[in-house]
Amino acid sequence: MKKAENSSSRGILKADAGKSMYTLSRYESGAELKPFIEHYWSIRYDLDKETSYKQTVLSYPNIHLAFEQDTEGRRALLYGVPKTPFVRELRGSGRVLGIKFRAGGFYPFWGQDISLLYGATISASEIFGPSAHSWLDDILDADDDAAMARQADILLENWLPDRDAQAELAAHIVEEIMNNSSIIKVEELSMHSGLSIRQLQRLFRKYVGVTPKWVIKRFRLQEAAERLEREDERIWPDLAVELGYFDQAHFIKDFKAVIGQSPAAYRKGKKI
Repeated sequence: MKKAENSSSRGILKADAGKSMYTLSRYESGAELKPFIEHYWSIRYDLDKETSYKQTVLSYPNIHLAFEQDTEGRRALLYGVPKTPFVRELRGSGRVLGIKFRAGGFYPFWGQDISLLYGATISASEIFGPSAHSWLDDILDADDDAAMARQADILLENWLPDRDAQAELAAHIVEEIMNNSSIIKVEELSMHSGLSIRQLQRLFRKYVGVTPKWVIKRFRLQEAAERLEREDERIWPDLAVELGYFDQAHFIKDFKAVIGQSPAAYRKGKKI
């Protein structure tokens, strides 16, 4: 299974600290699944009895299907876009094979508004039926991370849906928001996309699960966290303006509301 080119840690808060606690790998899907799946990801960890590690992720606007094994057993879960930062505490040993669907990419498998999954975590069997239980063992019993991803690819190919042009349009617009930091308002996104604000709202509710404003703010806050971790303090006074905020007070309020700390506390490395 070919490793994915994307090795970014964007959205993984304090990612450098986690590198000694777990390994993260990403793999490409097969060609037929590429319109629907961004990549497979795998995590493995093996901590001693006295050690635990809490990882916080400022999630992307994507649906994830995860096959998990830890000290509590095995499970297959579907994760909607979370309402708050995703937090997972690692203890003992475990492994996960995750499937990151493209923004809009899960809709063809489900056929319902993705907004219904906002903040939800449900059993994979509710979507894929009893077969999800056998998938759990088929994937987690594979020899290594690449083999787990290959097995997931084989299983999902049997559920291959028809492509959906609107879902792919939603994916394209989300990617544009992520890569174009000059888009800081829904009105600007409307101009870039050629869609009215109302059309964007309907498209995102059905295919992405969150609003265009949510996506813009999320990517800008991911960028803020990444820059606060990696760049010189001298950028701090200008950061709010560069991310499209009217003033620092509004930026600090948003950052603290989502991440749970002020930007200054986050920069100093205090625990979340």
